[in-house]
Amino acid sequence: MVTAIVLVRARHDLISETAMRLAEDPGISEVYSVSGDFDLVAVIRVADTDAMAEIVTGRMLKIEGIERTQTMVAFRAYSRHDLDRLFTIGAE
Repeated sequence: MVTAIVLVRARHDLISETAMRLAEDPGISEVYSVSGDFDLVAVIRVADTDAMAEIVTGRMLKIEGIERTQTMVAFRAYSRHDLDRLFTIGAE
């Protein structure tokens, strides 16, 4: 399982529409509207880096409203929850 956090700067008149389009992507597990330098945060959880590349450089680039992104790949999760187990339920 590979996890990435993608910070998204969106056109201000399209923030909601952009968030909804991102949330429709099966590789994006969560989308948050946030304050600060970026407008949205998308959390990607996929099987491998090839799938991540397809989402970030393929599908996200086609979404109208996205002006800029910054992608951070997670190396390790520090959580009391078994996140890998939670996000692989039904993926067999």
